[in-house]
Amino acid sequence: MALGKRGLSLFQASAGGDLTPALRKVSFGIDHGEVVTLIGESGSGKTTLGKIILRLIPASGGKVTFEGDDIAAFKGARLRDYYRHVQGVFQDPFSSYNPIYKAERVFELVRGVYFPRLDRQAWQDKIESALQAVALNPGDVLGKYPHQLSGGQQQRLLIARALLMDVRLLVADEIISMLDASTRIDILNLLISLKRSGLAILFVTHDLSLGNYVSDRTVILRHGAIVEMGDTAKVFGNPRHPYTRDLLTAIPELHKKWQPPVIGTGRPARIGRATLPAATSDPPPLAECEENHLVAEDVA
Repeated sequence: MALGKRGLSLFQASAGGDLTPALRKVSFGIDHGEVVTLIGESGSGKTTLGKIILRLIPASGGKVTFEGDDIAAFKGARLRDYYRHVQGVFQDPFSSYNPIYKAERVFELVRGVYFPRLDRQAWQDKIESALQAVALNPGDVLGKYPHQLSGGQQQRLLIARALLMDVRLLVADEIISMLDASTRIDILNLLISLKRSGLAILFVTHDLSLGNYVSDRTVILRHGAIVEMGDTAKVFGNPRHPYTRDLLTAIPELHKKWQPPVIGTGRPARIGRATLPAATSDPPPLAECEENHLVAEDVA
């Protein structure tokens, strides 16, 4: 999967009726068995990008290619086949279920579209295999209503649903932000195990520590444009853009009592705001500052 070399753009209407950039020339690729983390504050364009990849909204410019083909041209059986290989799991697992149906209905909907000719026993075997892949016991979750399951169980069920098909790319959009700390680690470890099996994952988050834990490469978005990207160890270990540095400064450290950063006047600094230019429709190009590490050229 790759975003076109000319970059992906999306413009949306503002409250005043003008068009404002939601994404500006965003361009990168994801390889098989790779986790790419997309990091940025709220409104930076992370979820918008995920929705474009999943064909939930169209791009205003540029293109998304999957195995060399522009996904915008997919229709009918070709689009259905695309969703066999590319699936998304989102932040709020509770909104993905109809409370009047048992949780296993999320699998039955998949069966009706992709496996209508599969007999009942073969289908049950396929479901059990997918549940085991996400460390769920079928007897603990099948036959229950959504309110009888924890948030972690619901999220694992949605990942299992994606695994029912020949999924090659998983768009994981803030999938652990509503889960407790111990369940978060379980889901992250699950993503790492899926990566090792060859699954490509776009991990969307605003939490840098989670991105550092799970990803091979990191893309930093600000106002819809990439300001820095590269190998995760290099982006975190040698941040070159002021915005990336500000984000890293804002990460709480468990062994320290938090103190606001101080600028020359002795007043607390405003993280991620004061020193950076406003968004424009034409972001600066990226330049290689070291191998597999790119940063916006407007940074000295």
